[in-house]
Amino acid sequence: MSIDLTHALAWAIFILSYGVFAIGHLPGTRVDRAGMAFIGAVAMFAIGALDGRSAIAALDFETLVLLFAMMVLVAVLHLEGFFEWVTRHIVARLDHNHLLPGVIFSSGILSAFLVNDVVCLFMAPLILKVCKQMGRNPVPFLLALATASNIGSTATITGNPQNILIGSVSHIGYRDFLLHLGPIAIIGMFIDWGVLSLLCRKQLAEKLSPQAGDGSDGSLDGLMIPMLITLGIVAGFLFGLNPALVAACGAAVLMLLRSRLIQKIYREVDWSLLVLFVGLFLIIGAAEHTGIADAFLHTAERLNLHNLAIFSVAVTLLSNLVSNVPAVMLLKGLVPQFQNAHQFWLALAMASTLAGNLTITGSIANIIVVETVRPQVRITFKDYLVVGVPTTILTIAVGIVWITFFAR
Repeated sequence: MSIDLTHALAWAIFILSYGVFAIGHLPGTRVDRAGMAFIGAVAMFAIGALDGRSAIAALDFETLVLLFAMMVLVAVLHLEGFFEWVTRHIVARLDHNHLLPGVIFSSGILSAFLVNDVVCLFMAPLILKVCKQMGRNPVPFLLALATASNIGSTATITGNPQNILIGSVSHIGYRDFLLHLGPIAIIGMFIDWGVLSLLCRKQLAEKLSPQAGDGSDGSLDGLMIPMLITLGIVAGFLFGLNPALVAACGAAVLMLLRSRLIQKIYREVDWSLLVLFVGLFLIIGAAEHTGIADAFLHTAERLNLHNLAIFSVAVTLLSNLVSNVPAVMLLKGLVPQFQNAHQFWLALAMASTLAGNLTITGSIANIIVVETVRPQVRITFKDYLVVGVPTTILTIAVGIVWITFFAR
């Protein structure tokens, strides 16, 4: 196959892949983003844009290991009842006036240290149950869960999949990441509280007939060891140890100690997300190998993306167009070209994460919340948009200002 033909086919595969990432599925089929990432990677091999050596070079194994290890950690915590315990002993004990900030800060803080998608997956039905027991309209509290989990996950490398990728390829330390983006997450949660309190005031004031609870008070019996290991992993992160190694060691210990749960742990791992990452690494690797990435670098120069504010807005728009993980994967080769790469890595993490609050489809966490409660509660695109747009604009504006002045 000639070089020109390989180059043309690589462009076609790249454009088709990102087109599918934008609309969510391959038209006329049930192939989703993960499936398209796999198909696109295989096609790049088939046309000769990738070989075995370049494929191995394109994979970032630290990202994959850290992502898998965090999934195992959260799976064990879930199976041992951690999220039920948090909901029952923290959220459910608040009075109705403090329930909204309780949901925002509990989900935001959990999402900062655990992957936000799974926090939403496990907490959405629990928040719904608490609202029913307290006789409150659940919509504003479920919106709070989705938006706050996105905001809170901004704070650390382990908050969400795209931050895991950025932390790995940028080599920014866990404490460094937390120091610079943690304040944005905290301010953002207060903004979220204010926006929801103002725009959902009628729903928050609405009273429904309370439903009886199940009477269970929860137990820490099976949770002590997983919680101690989780705290040990977080401590390792904060002490500057390699995040992938620390998380993998913790996950390995949990697998040994909870071997009775091993099959259930496997079922809770999001294998499609891992397939998405592997496929994207290979597609972007082929794009770099065939010169497609260089074309994007030249385009970026013409768009003045070296301006932090313009860059953040561009990331926000791209993240909502093709989803945040594919957006970050596409831009990871651009950021090292900037004069202050450290600042722009942080801006990439901030904007790609907070961009998820713009619409229901802006992040997987939002979709998880909406779909999990759909049989009992309907959250419309408009319901989310009313809260998501101002929250996104305000938090990203704060993020741009903060990073400009405090993350040099």
